[in-house]
Amino acid sequence: MAADCNRFVCRCFFTHNIFLEQYEAHVTFESEQQFTSQYRKAFYNRGCNTEEQWKSLLREVKEEVTRREKLVAESKRRKQQIAQAYSPLHPHLYNLEESFLSDTFLQVVRYAKRNDATAKELVSMLEVCQQGLEVYRLPVFTESFCEQFIEELEHFESSDVPRGRPNTMNNYGVLLSDLGFDEHFINPLRREYLQPITALLFPQWGGDGLDSHKAFTVHYMPGKDTELSYHYDNAEVTLSVCLGREFSGGDLYFGDMRQVLLEDTQCTEVENRPTYGLLHRGQHMHGALPTTQGSRYNLIIWMRASAVRNKLCPMCNRPPQLVQTEGEGDGFTSDAVVQLCATL
Repeated sequence: MAADCNRFVCRCFFTHNIFLEQYEAHVTFESEQQFTSQYRKAFYNRGCNTEEQWKSLLREVKEEVTRREKLVAESKRRKQQIAQAYSPLHPHLYNLEESFLSDTFLQVVRYAKRNDATAKELVSMLEVCQQGLEVYRLPVFTESFCEQFIEELEHFESSDVPRGRPNTMNNYGVLLSDLGFDEHFINPLRREYLQPITALLFPQWGGDGLDSHKAFTVHYMPGKDTELSYHYDNAEVTLSVCLGREFSGGDLYFGDMRQVLLEDTQCTEVENRPTYGLLHRGQHMHGALPTTQGSRYNLIIWMRASAVRNKLCPMCNRPPQLVQTEGEGDGFTSDAVVQLCATL
């Protein structure tokens, strides 16, 4: 593999963590024989007990695998179409300005950048969502920014340009790289403002070396997505900012790290507050309760540290098997220990 190729996904991207919404289950599909042997009995017990239902489930899984295999080419084509056809409502939003950020957030960042900053003092400046729970809340954006950002999202959603799903579990939202937010908004936000904070809060989990990300929005309201099943993120550290608007319900709930089963864990509910963000480890199991009224938008940034994930893929829990990709990849670099000689 050429030395200058540095964008990769792990092979498990095409086989693991396939979400079946009807059964609220994540599955692995490497072959029909493997899938049938591993899951047929389990899904029979969940109500998939006719041959027709099983064939329908198999089709759904295979369609998701095919979608992932075509994802890079479709993403490239979609970005080109958006760049040519979409006119932003608020062009100034695409370049990060400190006026978008809350005064409290800027104060926290200034402290985190000090040479004498400590994790203990930093935590005292944040809201700890429960003692012993590494979930921290702080205001991130101003109300005026959030309102204009939602207007931009609604303007995009009402246009005729193509849109991709934000992730495998959310049907409604926007991939911010499609809109062109990465270079001058998300990148500086991650590098200059978030990483000084995460370096103190999550140093052993790559918080001091977050060198890539995936950023997207999700949209919850009755009649669309209303809730989110229990899961973990493909990230070392996650920031989830509630943008608004008026809504009821939609609280997040956090359990333990992904190695602990839900039935063995006492979950903690955390309120979504407009303009506020939650910082937590990507491997922290969590979900969202139903949004019962109104409309809720969240901005999500999955922040990744190649030095961590190059050793162990967070999605399959194995040394990554690298597959080169034309897109941004999943945060792996050519320093990872295992590579596949394949290009997609």
